[in-house]
Amino acid sequence: EVQLVESGGGLVQAGGSLRLSCAASGFTFDGYTIGWFRQAPGKGREGVSCISSSDTSTYYRDSVKGRFTISSDNAKNTMYLQMNSLKPEDTAVYYCAINRGAWGVRGVCQGHYAMDYWGKGTLVTVFS
Repeated sequence: EVQLVESGGGLVQAGGSLRLSCAASGFTFDGYTIGWFRQAPGKGREGVSCISSSDTSTYYRDSVKGRFTISSDNAKNTMYLQMNSLKPEDTAVYYCAINRGAWGVRGVCQGHYAMDYWGKGTLVTVFS
């Protein structure tokens, strides 16, 4: 059974940091595009950052560039999102997801291709 389990969310003051983890089981990352998406209260889901597990290319949405860093450890089947300089507008449920197709990270993260598996999410709340 394929499972993605997020962890690391929590309550943090603006300017603080959190590190999210996404542990996968039932398959390996190799060759897939994996990413973080978020959904804020009352808003639609948006791609935050994606990484190709094959060539390590990355994509970040403009609002998180320079503050968030995505990485993956294929040996551990775990993906991370280091979030620094957090802002109240980063408050959302963060989901990890995997696309098994050979699409580019930009297209996957911008929602042009459906993701094959999703985690259940972890809540990040940033207060000012």
